[in-house]
Order: sequence, then structure tokens, then C-alpha cells
Amino acid sequence: MNHQEEHIIEVENLTVGYGESVILENISFFVKKSEVFAILGGSGSGKSTIIKNLTGLNEPITGTIIIDGIDTVNVKDEKLVELRRNYGVLYQSGALFSSLTLEENIALPLLEYSDYPKDVVYSIAKVKLNMVGLSGYEKYMPYELSGGMRKRAALARAMALDPKILFLDEPSAGLDPINSAKLDDLILKLNCITGVTIVVVTHELESIFAVADRVIIVDKKTKSILDEGCPSRLKGNSKNEWVRNFLNRKYLRS
Repeated sequence: MNHQEEHIIEVENLTVGYGESVILENISFFVKKSEVFAILGGSGSGKSTIIKNLTGLNEPITGTIIIDGIDTVNVKDEKLVELRRNYGVLYQSGALFSSLTLEENIALPLLEYSDYPKDVVYSIAKVKLNMVGLSGYEKYMPYELSGGMRKRAALARAMALDPKILFLDEPSAGLDPINSAKLDDLILKLNCITGVTIVVVTHELESIFAVADRVIIVDKKTKSILDEGCPSRLKGNSKNEWVRNFLNRKYLRS
């Protein structure tokens, strides 16, 4: 098999930013099908900006993004809508609608993007909540849940349409270490059971070593990718001293 056939995402010579401000310049990387791929870097390095460009929320300044064989930068609107149905996105805040129950939150993408009758939609919502360990919480409101439970509910909604790719933007933000570890276990479980490709942005090193098959490490100063590969290998063997220090937490010391 051609190696590129195994790549669900191909990014080439991508430059991203906001207006006149360039954050990352001419970066290239790929994501393999069914892997957990992490984007890591310091504050303001452009991690979340990459996600926004991959999901179509922002347009790149220059460069190519091929997802599932489709050039997303130059694709027609209707094809882009179809492509986005294959994405699931978990935002840093969770972004659940506070006025809706958990099952109503999960039903939203199904009602909008599928032709299933309502009873089937709510049956699927129940299955998705069970998948993330929230069976029996269908009628609960988001404010009635802990932070960790809200994140799991948001993950269930991101999985509602059985996406090929799941984008997670700082999934552990605001969680204590125990709930963060539980979320890591859930991410691995979903990847194992469904085969979904997961792209995760995080600054939590413990999560990276727990879940990621491969990482890229982006840098604000050079506006580039400093290194890429298996995180445990990079921790001891990266040729870039900053990367080794970062992964060994030495960047926390003055």
C-alpha cells in the first residue's frame, strides 16, 4: 500500500495566522488513519490555530490541507459541508448548550445532519452516553454535572455522527489529575473500539505520553515544527535540545 493511502490528513507548506500576523510558517505534517496524533507546544505557539484551520473555522494564509483525499482549502461549499460531517470536535470549554438535557445536546448534530426519525436519534444519543460512561444521565442538565462529566458528555456529542476524525482542543483543561486520567482512558477506548482518528491539542504532558502515537511540537519563536515522532522517543532522543527539555519538564525551571 502506498504510504499516503494510510494518511487521512496531509498538510503541506501551511502558513497560518490572523490578518498580518503569521503564527506558523510553511509547516508540513501528516496524520495516519486511526492513530492518536497530538499537537504540542508552548503558549501562543499556534496549536489551536492549526485545529481551526484543519476544521475549516479559519482559512490558511497559504498551503494545502488534504483530508480524506479532499483539498479542503479549495473545495466547493457543499462538498465541505459533507466533509465536515465526518469530523467530531470537542472544544476546550465543552460547549454544551446549558438549556438542553444531555440527550438533547447529543441529538442536535443527528437532527441536523441525518435523516433518522426522532426515536432513533434519541436511541443513538443514549448509546453515545453509555459509550462515555454516562448511562442514566440522559435527562440531566449540564449544570448538574461535574466538570469531568461535562467533558465526557461533550465527547459523546462529538462522536454522535460516528466521525472519521475527532478533533480535541485542550480536552483536559480545567480537570483535576484524576478526571484528566479518566478522560485519557476514554480517548484510548474510543480510538480502540471505533478506529476513529484522533487529533488532540494539549499542553498536558502526562496526557501526551498516555494517549499519543505521534506528536508534532510547534514553536512560537521559529514559527515552525521543531520535531515530530513518538513522544517517548523524542523525550530522550530528539536532536532538538528545547524539545528534550520541554518533554522532560525542564522548561519549568528557571
